[in-house]
Amino acid sequence: MSSVLTIRGGVPLTGRVTVRGAKNLVPKAMVAALLGSEPSVLRNVPEIKDVEVVTSLLQLHGVTVVKDPATGDLTLDPKDAKTASSTAIDAHAGDSRIPILLCGPLIHAIGEAFIPDLGGCKIGDRPIDYHLNVLRQFGAVVEKRPGGIHISAPNGLHGAKISLPYPSVGATEQVLLSATRAEGITELSGAATEPEVVDLIAVLQKMGAIISVQTDRTIRIEGVKDLGGYNHRALADRNESASWASAALVTRGDIFVEGASQRDMMTFLNTYRKVGGGMDIGDDGIRFYHPGGKLTPLVLETDVHPGFMTDWQQPLVVALTQAEGVSIVHETVYENRFGFTDALARMGANIQVHRECLGSVPCRFGQRNFLHSAVISGPTPLRGTEIDIPDLRGGFSHLIAALAATGTSRVTGIDIINRGYERFTEKLAGLGADFDLTTTK
Repeated sequence: MSSVLTIRGGVPLTGRVTVRGAKNLVPKAMVAALLGSEPSVLRNVPEIKDVEVVTSLLQLHGVTVVKDPATGDLTLDPKDAKTASSTAIDAHAGDSRIPILLCGPLIHAIGEAFIPDLGGCKIGDRPIDYHLNVLRQFGAVVEKRPGGIHISAPNGLHGAKISLPYPSVGATEQVLLSATRAEGITELSGAATEPEVVDLIAVLQKMGAIISVQTDRTIRIEGVKDLGGYNHRALADRNESASWASAALVTRGDIFVEGASQRDMMTFLNTYRKVGGGMDIGDDGIRFYHPGGKLTPLVLETDVHPGFMTDWQQPLVVALTQAEGVSIVHETVYENRFGFTDALARMGANIQVHRECLGSVPCRFGQRNFLHSAVISGPTPLRGTEIDIPDLRGGFSHLIAALAATGTSRVTGIDIINRGYERFTEKLAGLGADFDLTTTK
């Protein structure tokens, strides 16, 4: 099945959307339930593809996953955890990168793990070498097999002193999920400290883990023999919140994002205000709107937390095509994240991408021949066109460009947006977008 959106642009998006739990936390918290000896309850769970994939993988491994139809809360019971057939697991190959994070918990629960070939957005290398090297340092044995990787630990997992060459979120999560029940103490330096990582630490602490985060990006985990369950409300998805904020700006609209959290979005909010976006911050969410007048160009550099998130960059670039003057965006997290600008150029945007580091300091991509800096000149009228969505955030960026453009756009490949945006077509309809959705076999 494939879906196509036919969008008639030029209509400001106005109204209200609700943002639930973060895509970058919820699937990981679901995996963490495998570490416990008792059921866990996860609240504020969005209906997205990654949740479906992890639910299926957990069920294959004997975990009972029950969804409350009224609240959407998940109850996860790992008491009957078991080995799953490689054929069944392999059916999920290519669906998501989350399965790699099952390794540590599965080794603790059943002694082994099989991870299928991994999918995910094509925005950069994102190798799993970090994960495999981490697991080896804990004492795991990694074997490449047809269709995936088999991981075991004949002598159990043991605490280790680990240093990451780059503060990778996924590798940090791998350490946390593996170290909590490993024998001894684990010290992780160069760790990622994103709000979703801190929320995962909160989940693990509720289960009985002993984890401390120091100011120099060092995380110390004292392994414990057993963990219980948790009852946790996932933090709101700051990436989806920022995407709707950019949609309001690009379409000259007015959107209240229920659930948006000021605390987790401060860097974005500062940048949004500098561009010229309006906002009203409340206890239950944030109103984002175009206040009229001209948008202001800026120089922007993505970075790990607490810097400007790479996932915020792509939707905001669409807004920068409407700013008066030249903006410069330097991407330092993923090397291939500017591929989405090709479609924007076809729509009339004036965007040039460069191999040079056009930021304040050279980054790790500067000597590797990647197009990782962009110069955006505006304002430029956008025109409807044919678009095939390349990845999650780039795809949402294409959508809001089409919604702001003059004329009609035909957007294919939209199913990938379901990985991170809950009921996005329903939300677009509620905001007054003019589109048709067709599904074909």
